[in-house]
Amino acid sequence: MKKKVAFICVHNSCRSQMAEALGRALAGDVLECYSAGTETKPQINQDAVRLMKERYGINMEEKQYSKLLGEIPAVDIVITMGCNVSCPFLPCEMREDWGLDDPSGEEDAVYLEVMDKIEKNVRNLRERILAME
Repeated sequence: MKKKVAFICVHNSCRSQMAEALGRALAGDVLECYSAGTETKPQINQDAVRLMKERYGINMEEKQYSKLLGEIPAVDIVITMGCNVSCPFLPCEMREDWGLDDPSGEEDAVYLEVMDKIEKNVRNLRERILAME
């Protein structure tokens, strides 16, 4: 049975969306991935959408949209992106913070660096989940 993971960020428009997409692509065999925020934006960050398409061939806008914490199911794992704000409590078995800076408004290189970190963290999370089975 897959573990349900929520990637949480303030606006649920950039880092958490990238993490949800990469989680599905790289760890979908062991994780059921969601993302959410304490606030929402009208659309996913368009630089993140463009760069995820270019690098991974993933169109985040096909299945993803900015949503609030109350719009996702109960989860087993909560991953916060490093929002530098106090995140609300979500019941879970495991919680960690990835401490990622928000690349919004920055050059593409900054987005790509954040994507690299998310990819590494997702792969690591997948391995840890497999080791627990």
